[in-house]
Amino acid sequence: MDKFFKLTENGTNVKREIVAGITTFMTMAYILIVNPTILSAAGMDSGAVFTATALSAVISTLIMGLYAKLPFAQAPGMGLNAFFAYTVVLSMGYSYQFALTAVLLEGIIFILLTIFNVREAIVDSIPVNIKKAISVGIGLFIALLGLEAAGVVVHPADGGTIVALGEIIKGPGLLAIIGIVITGILVARNVKGALFLGMIITAIIGIPMGIIDLPEKIVSMPPSIKSTFMQFEWHNIFSIDMVIVLFTLLFMDMFDTIGTLVGVATKANMLDKDGKVPNIKKALFADAIGTTLGACLGTSTVSTFVESAAGVAEGGRTGLTSVSTAVMFFLALFLSPLFGIITPAVTASVLVIVGLFMIETIKEIDLTDYTEAIPAFLTIIMMPFSYSISDGIVFGVVSYILIKLFAGKWKEISLATVIVGVVFVLKFIFI
Repeated sequence: MDKFFKLTENGTNVKREIVAGITTFMTMAYILIVNPTILSAAGMDSGAVFTATALSAVISTLIMGLYAKLPFAQAPGMGLNAFFAYTVVLSMGYSYQFALTAVLLEGIIFILLTIFNVREAIVDSIPVNIKKAISVGIGLFIALLGLEAAGVVVHPADGGTIVALGEIIKGPGLLAIIGIVITGILVARNVKGALFLGMIITAIIGIPMGIIDLPEKIVSMPPSIKSTFMQFEWHNIFSIDMVIVLFTLLFMDMFDTIGTLVGVATKANMLDKDGKVPNIKKALFADAIGTTLGACLGTSTVSTFVESAAGVAEGGRTGLTSVSTAVMFFLALFLSPLFGIITPAVTASVLVIVGLFMIETIKEIDLTDYTEAIPAFLTIIMMPFSYSISDGIVFGVVSYILIKLFAGKWKEISLATVIVGVVFVLKFIFI
């Protein structure tokens, strides 16, 4: 195992990798509940979607771990599932079979783009300081996600402010604050497995508070995927709407995944001397296969989860972390009632602390050169403000091109970066 995953070479060990993998799983286990809820709005059977969600996460994350040998976990992505259900089905009026067909085509296109190194070229086109900024932006973004899900940060119904402080004197908000403090203390005292232990302790505290409910049973058989398996609709694949849906899925998934891979790899100090993510082609291939198989099983687009940063922060550096996460998703198929105790109030503590870890790379950004600093800053702030990793990258890359150009430093802009920037602009104009 040491030889296969190169544990010693990466300064890690089996125990650390397994703990990291479990930590990653616990921070993203919510997708097993949320994804079926969202896709059921599109008329899909929630039980079948649960099984499809877990299986697609198992398969794609195993490919990431065993083939790419990177500590990144995959599952049906948030935002992509909402687009699937609320836009394609409920707003545009198409069937979920039409949406699944678009996801299948997206996966096939991604496989082809990966084989011909197009996606890899896009990753390499992102300027180094933007890559560092992506890590910082993701840190702020996942901290916001954690606080919002736990109710610490809310969106006021009266519209007085964009966000406001939620209820933190009682309920999930209070438990989240307690969890943040406990996890922070464990991290400050350099306790091994601090993030994992923080979630466990927080969950235990939530039981007498009446926030965490212990399940009546632990083991259950996974529901059948018969109603969602290979449910495709081919007669609309040449329509204009299919082109629009397909391009939107491609754009959202591509740059969310690229942003996550670059950001988390940056935090883990995994970038090579040229600022490239190791085994990036294999990682993107795992993502493409996951999306294709996910469509066949009956779920929305599979992507690399930003919560992978939690496992990396716990010390995960190799594919063994991903394999451990995949095993947990497989167990979740049969232990779904038990994993229901991992509520947003429990995971918020980890996401906030990991957010702190992720912003560390801001020290490496050249803030004295404004042609570098301004695009990096826009990348950072637009991720949480636009609620999108991909939109943050768009603002960073496009502003980088424009500022460099009009500041007389156009020779520092690569042709690949310009091409990517043009695609970004066209996306906002036409989609």
